[in-house]
Amino acid sequence: MRVLIVKTSSMGDVLHTLPALTDAMQAIPGIRFDWVVEEGFAQIPSWHAAVDRVIPVAIRRWRKAWFSAPVRAERQAFRDAVRSKQYDAVIDAQGLVKSAALVTRLARGVKHGMDWHSAREPLASLFYNRRHAIAKAQHAVERTRELFASSLGYTRPQTQGDYGISQHFLNNLNSNTGNYAVFLHATTRDDKHWPEENWRALIGLLKDSGLRIKLPWGAPHEEARARRLAEGFDYVDVLPRMNLESVAQVLAGAKFVVSVDTGLSHLTAALDRPNVTLYGPTDPGLIGGYGLNQIALKSKDNKLSSIMADCVLKDLYY
Repeated sequence: MRVLIVKTSSMGDVLHTLPALTDAMQAIPGIRFDWVVEEGFAQIPSWHAAVDRVIPVAIRRWRKAWFSAPVRAERQAFRDAVRSKQYDAVIDAQGLVKSAALVTRLARGVKHGMDWHSAREPLASLFYNRRHAIAKAQHAVERTRELFASSLGYTRPQTQGDYGISQHFLNNLNSNTGNYAVFLHATTRDDKHWPEENWRALIGLLKDSGLRIKLPWGAPHEEARARRLAEGFDYVDVLPRMNLESVAQVLAGAKFVVSVDTGLSHLTAALDRPNVTLYGPTDPGLIGGYGLNQIALKSKDNKLSSIMADCVLKDLYY
């Protein structure tokens, strides 16, 4: 059985889809997947053993010059790739009109998705051949697991979902595994940032722990913040800029991770690493860290400045 998945973004949403693949592998021997995903996240599906082909899409980039000759050529190549195979099922796990109209509609096969009352954008359901009612009052991982089970005809397991990617990284861990922690300090929204003085206070509290602290970054302003956080601490390493797989390798070897609400916090959960995630304005209940050893620390006033370093430390050593 061959299935096409349409789940293009964001990083957390893509990661939240992985446990559904593991369920399907266990329920349907020999099932294989192709996956359409935004080019920036194309490495993620390749980590799962059930995925044969990743088809990158670049809607975010294309829309800046939709009718230019280079973009038209890329769009045609993408259409050809999507239509090159006949699928037993096409599962649109995105639930948006954009993905349904620009991707799912092109695919050859019976198209499945959430129904009018379940999809993130109800109009997207009009593009599906089979529509499934999926309860909203559950974690995003469980919603996707239920969608796959309904689409492919098996019962969703009652056990916790397994992302199925940690093994991809285990064989490459070096002898320093467990001798460091990772602090994920960068996120896209200003109100999701933990104040720099709080990060530095937490770093100071770990002075005698014997651990090194690693600070990844992805943009120049994030690198500048990392260097400010590390200033004066000889046990803090500002990492070089890395691709997503390299960051995942660092996370996989960490003793623990402290993070703000960001895509990499979901990657940490997918790798089964202990993680304390700090939440301010967002609610972790339906889209928070899902997996083993995941602790959500929510501020009472929706402001991350109110979460103090000693509170984080207590959760780390709970």
